[in-house]
Amino acid sequence: MSFDRYEARREASKLQEPVDEARLLAEKLGLSPYPVNYWIVDYDEMNELIAYGGFQHRYPHWRWGMQYDRQQKQGQYGGGKAFEIVNNDNPSHAFLQESNDLADQKAVITHVEAHADFFANNEWFGLFTDARGDDAVDAAAMLERHGRSIREYMSDPDVDRAAVERWIDNVLTLEDTIDQHQPFSASHLVGDGPADGEERDDDLAEKLSELDLSDEVLEEVFDEEWLDAQEGDGETASFPETPEKDVIAFLREHGKQYDAEAGKATEFEPWQRDILEMLRAESYYFAAQKMTKVMNEGWAAYWESMMMGEEAFAGADEFLSYADHQARVLGSPGLNPYKLGKELWEYVENTTNRREVFDKLLRVEGISWRNVADTVDFDAVLEQLEPPTALDSITSDSLDAVAELPDEYVDRNALDRAREREIDVDRYPWKVLTYEGLARRHYSLTKRQNRGFLKRVSQSELERIGRYLFDDAIYDSVEEALADVDHAAGWDRMRGIRESHNDVTFLDEFLTQEFVDENEYFTYEYSQAAGQNRVASTDYEDVKKKLLLQFTNFGKPTIVVQDGNYNNRNELLLAHRYNGVMLDIEQAKRTLERVFDLWGRPVNLLTIVKTVDEHDIEVAKRRNREPDPDEQGLLIRYDGASFEERDIPWEEVEDIAASDIDYDTKPDDWLA
Repeated sequence: MSFDRYEARREASKLQEPVDEARLLAEKLGLSPYPVNYWIVDYDEMNELIAYGGFQHRYPHWRWGMQYDRQQKQGQYGGGKAFEIVNNDNPSHAFLQESNDLADQKAVITHVEAHADFFANNEWFGLFTDARGDDAVDAAAMLERHGRSIREYMSDPDVDRAAVERWIDNVLTLEDTIDQHQPFSASHLVGDGPADGEERDDDLAEKLSELDLSDEVLEEVFDEEWLDAQEGDGETASFPETPEKDVIAFLREHGKQYDAEAGKATEFEPWQRDILEMLRAESYYFAAQKMTKVMNEGWAAYWESMMMGEEAFAGADEFLSYADHQARVLGSPGLNPYKLGKELWEYVENTTNRREVFDKLLRVEGISWRNVADTVDFDAVLEQLEPPTALDSITSDSLDAVAELPDEYVDRNALDRAREREIDVDRYPWKVLTYEGLARRHYSLTKRQNRGFLKRVSQSELERIGRYLFDDAIYDSVEEALADVDHAAGWDRMRGIRESHNDVTFLDEFLTQEFVDENEYFTYEYSQAAGQNRVASTDYEDVKKKLLLQFTNFGKPTIVVQDGNYNNRNELLLAHRYNGVMLDIEQAKRTLERVFDLWGRPVNLLTIVKTVDEHDIEVAKRRNREPDPDEQGLLIRYDGASFEERDIPWEEVEDIAASDIDYDTKPDDWLA
């Protein structure tokens, strides 16, 4: 994108100050984002960028046109509006739609700065970056290079363009079958299979029948006893030793293409193997974004709200427009990662701050976890935790009062500049404060919506805090104890979590019963007995399990390579790690057709299916309970021409079945 249009140049000049000031404010708040380049684009360009996943140059493929059309229709008929898109790169690139009003642009800029901080500091994003040995992600260059290489293959007169397009379709079918918990490695070799060019023997009896050998030779040299010794009761040469999660890498190393004319598997063409590896690299690059959707969007929504609302980065004449913007984002129906993420980050902040307060209160002489609720006046505690008036309300007329604040709260150099009118403190009051001053100014427990949070502490939580306090009588009064409270504890803890967690670990650790009750989350599922959806549970463990199923492995079925020489016939065996949610069998078959093209030989899929007898459903309806489904192993085989399905005894599929999750509904239907 460029600034060659007059409107774009004018918009860019108008936004230079908000961009500069948002970066300074983000850093004051403790964020450390990648540098960000901002670009002004029009409506069509924004839709194109969204379709391309945030980048300008990608390989040719029909999926981009489909996504562009969907995005355009959403804007025209669905009431959705694209405010921004930012990519994980160093420097990051953010695209602002020129038709947005100034309040929207400011909201986008603050949102982007928080995303850039998350990109730069979350370890799951580092799995791709660090593995490359270069702090500069340079994803845009990588994706452009891939696009250029694939275009060259498509224009090569010796390569059929349609074959390239079909090959891309095949690989994209498996784009999420990678080991997202491991660093990306371009030289990833898997299994202990044959070296390139070496083929495992297929069924020997079948091979011998194809040879033009006399009966005498067959009887003398290849008798039944010899065949049995070779392929009957001996150990099969299975690989890999343990199930391989990176299916794409396995196929790249051991796959072949099927030659219809020769009727057998042949080696990949160089372009096929090259495209496999390029698309695999892109899957690893985008994996971190899929693994941290709730955390990342919630993080950006939290800091955007802090900057735009609480630090009044949105001017008085822009605030209503901004409030409408945020309400639309947070109020989107369904499982909303912005809303869920923001609420979880606020819960982390509040619980950390609450624990810090009680850590101090339980050290006061005469106060213990057993009597604190009856001994301490929590209204008085909140009053003392309120920020000083001079810190809470900063104007050009109150700078003398600001000067009286403790040094840890005030940036003395900036204060001097404000007094000299070099800083517009009425517009940017945060400039005269330090990180500690801003944490005190925005202390979460004293905000109106959180004022009851301190009192709602459970007895079990108090016991956990107090049980390991060995120096439990170091303060003579509550006032003395509260003077030692670290008001930045919540923000510090949030940054630590931001570094190490992904959505699964984030939800698993911080989604509690208290959070579920306060935010009114629940699960619902389709009732076989009632024939309709119903609320299933408000228990946090149930809510958590259903959420975790949505975010584990990007919410997709987990498929692993179980055996690359299944039944010693050079067939591929994939296994579905069943978690109580069945595969769509017809869709699984369509996927096996694609996998056959990447393996060149018959492919198999092992899974578990559930069936419910109609009689059991009728009995369950009369008794107002859910019928118990029967679970059965299923093997689907595809040989390039037809499918074969075979029931498998339960003892042979127990190792692919989850032990603690058994829901009857599909993930898309779960959460309200």
